Amino acid sequence: MTGWRRPTSSRPYKLLTSTAAAGALLMTGCGALPGATGGSREPVTVLTWAPGGVAGPDTVNMAGMTAMARTYARWANADGGLDGHKLRVVTCDEQDTSIGAANCARLAVKEKAVAVVGSYSRHGTAFMSPLEAAGIPYIGGYGASDEELSSYNSFPVNGGQPALLAGNARQLARSCERVSVVRPDTLSGDGQAWLLRTGLTEAGRPAPADIPAPESATSYDGAAASALRAAGASHGCVTAVLGKRTETFFDSFRRLEPSYGSVRISSVLGSADQPLIDSTGGRNSPFEGAYITGWYPDAGDARWDPMREVIREHAFGDNRIDPDDTGVQTTWIAYTVLKELVKSIDSPEITPWKLTSALNKGTEAETGGLTPVLRWGFEDVLGSSSYPRIVNTRVTYQVVRNGRLVADRKGFMDVSKTLSDASATR
Repeated sequence: MTGWRRPTSSRPYKLLTSTAAAGALLMTGCGALPGATGGSREPVTVLTWAPGGVAGPDTVNMAGMTAMARTYARWANADGGLDGHKLRVVTCDEQDTSIGAANCARLAVKEKAVAVVGSYSRHGTAFMSPLEAAGIPYIGGYGASDEELSSYNSFPVNGGQPALLAGNARQLARSCERVSVVRPDTLSGDGQAWLLRTGLTEAGRPAPADIPAPESATSYDGAAASALRAAGASHGCVTAVLGKRTETFFDSFRRLEPSYGSVRISSVLGSADQPLIDSTGGRNSPFEGAYITGWYPDAGDARWDPMREVIREHAFGDNRIDPDDTGVQTTWIAYTVLKELVKSIDSPEITPWKLTSALNKGTEAETGGLTPVLRWGFEDVLGSSSYPRIVNTRVTYQVVRNGRLVADRKGFMDVSKTLSDASATR
């Protein structure tokens, strides 16, 4: 472990009087739970947020995550709660804005939540400071903001986009002689290119052709042509990491590809996933044959069966919840971690301090094989200067066959070396 330091926040917390984000929904109830001792155990209140139903070409809709949180609460409470504690879930529409993220964080403080669990936001600078000031741990975020991988208050269940990019480089290195990477023309995009470069050169491949592209373009013909030329016509690969615009890029790519020869395509989960493949034609999708790097086992893996059963029995047909969606899967894993932590504390009252103490002392959390056993003690974090809070450095290799994401390689691939090397040399 190298270069670890405990990040601190220099931003003071100021409680605003503005109304919390509209649309917050509460799961409440009264009475002792099955398995509780005379109702002596206090309820556990947590908050889950995600953008839901936001209009606009560049906004993100992750409403399945908050819906999954409420479904988990129904199931857990029907089964005795979390170690006898009734689970009270508050959800908030983050609206994919910094103001919305800050309002959701303040709602967590107002509702006296003991944790924020299984949430999504790209606006870490807006939500992490209020949580840090209140001492509310952020458990199992999606990994969409840098703060989730750097704040001492964050306890991620995956390695975020850095782990995906490091893994994608190693996946491509197995069969691609030349690689073009199309990424956002931003500072964050520069980091993406560096991770791919580090992983490819470690595997003995040439550095990739780096092709920055506008995040909000409506056509990527120029970037696609540059990527195809650099990849070459034989044993070449093009990987695109453009978030929601990845689909738009591959539309341009497929129009131009016949003029350049057969080139393998690739991406990472978050830019391409099973719902996107389904919506773009399934077996006839432009993603057929693509390499995809993910955090978890493919959606058809039997280890997801418990989650699928809970959705069938307790989601009541809520069509926002897609068990193939990585956001829904992340929320399930985060709540599984919460359940393990509450059980380990074994106390009539669960507080943010007790949860944070359990996390920091390295309490283990089993996730049914969906991740390695997770723990966040001092010796467990990656400790690199860029990603000090990552504890899960494992990724999975997947490929699109007959319209389905399936395993391209059994088991997990550890990318800790690539992450550490990229952080040390950038």
